[in-house]
Amino acid sequence: MGPTEAPRHVVVIGLGYVGLPLAVAAAEAGFRVTGLDTDEQRVKRLTAGGSYVEDIPDARLRAALDDGLTVTDDYAGAQDFDVCVIAVPTPLRDGAPDLSYVESAACAVTPHLRPGATVVLESTSYPGTTEDVLRPILEHGSGLRAGRDFRLGYSPERIDPGNAHWRLENTPKVVSGVDADSLAALGDFYGRIVDRTVPVSSPRTAELTKLLENTFRQVNIALVNELAMCARPLGVDIREAVAAAATKPFGFMPFLPGPGVGGHCLPVDPTYLAWQVRRTLSHDVRFISLANEINTHMPRYVVQRVAETLGREPAGARVLLLGLAYKKNTGDVRESPAVEVARLLHEAGARVRAVEPFADPVHLPAHVLCVDLTEEELRDADIVVVTTDHDAFDYALVERHARLVFDTRGRCPGEAVAQL
Repeated sequence: MGPTEAPRHVVVIGLGYVGLPLAVAAAEAGFRVTGLDTDEQRVKRLTAGGSYVEDIPDARLRAALDDGLTVTDDYAGAQDFDVCVIAVPTPLRDGAPDLSYVESAACAVTPHLRPGATVVLESTSYPGTTEDVLRPILEHGSGLRAGRDFRLGYSPERIDPGNAHWRLENTPKVVSGVDADSLAALGDFYGRIVDRTVPVSSPRTAELTKLLENTFRQVNIALVNELAMCARPLGVDIREAVAAAATKPFGFMPFLPGPGVGGHCLPVDPTYLAWQVRRTLSHDVRFISLANEINTHMPRYVVQRVAETLGREPAGARVLLLGLAYKKNTGDVRESPAVEVARLLHEAGARVRAVEPFADPVHLPAHVLCVDLTEEELRDADIVVVTTDHDAFDYALVERHARLVFDTRGRCPGEAVAQL
């Protein structure tokens, strides 16, 4: 193919925490953007100017709609696309990658694939997904060939929900392509949206880059979580130790303990890598297995510590959880350890209530009563558990009125507070 031309029509498939910010940013960069999502309720809400992603305020969404963003659940909207970005979920099913959403999106967009167009996968997956799974579907359905007739590449998402500093636009974007033209096309497209692109030699390298980033976090969080369980019996404040170690200007990066890991990345992405290595090399990545084991155990450890703080089993106790999202200042409850803590407490017979100002109530567990953070709720609780450290919580109010506090996030510094 010849040199890349400036794309005009951009299609983004999947309008979640990854796809929606990209679609909005592309519209702001001057592209005509079609956002596709199979969830009709999402499409209705977005079309009306209502965002469900904290990083995209309603006003910014409405401005993008005015600037050329169209939202639909009809793949006819993909007609004549220049760039198509697939940003759909890639969950685990029984410990194995489920690529059905990627495959479905590829099949649906293939009739609209034309010579000179570019297809990009952003969904996290194992090395080889772009070339071994996505490419055959696109080529078989269109009769075109990647690298010869259309461009194909992978660019891992690096969205950090709730991070006010590192946004899509100023976070370096890794790009790759199945050939030089494809790499150039991805670099040109994302270069119009983000401040810096980082080209790598192949989609497999880019796919492994994403898994490496999240495996690094998973392993180091597991390390500090295991140390947290050891430090308390030794009479050591793990957070103080981490803060002291963080003063070393080289060779150390601080990670903090918590009730576990959640979201669409850490509980899933390292397992993708372990699954692929086991399948192709018959080898276990032991660090990943051990890290998964430790972090998966943390909610049970939290419940154990709640019982110790209460001085009895949780059965019959009124427990108030602060936060159900997997990380602060977001409403994302996917794989949230706080939700798992709530489930375990409920199964233990506790009466569980929770304060969660960000999450959509439809995504919260039915056995948890959602309430506001008030003096009355704090006084009536047998114990208050800080499970997600939202900045919106009045932690001073908590310490003044709660009978007992167990803090998994280090937000209540009072001497009477039990810490993880």
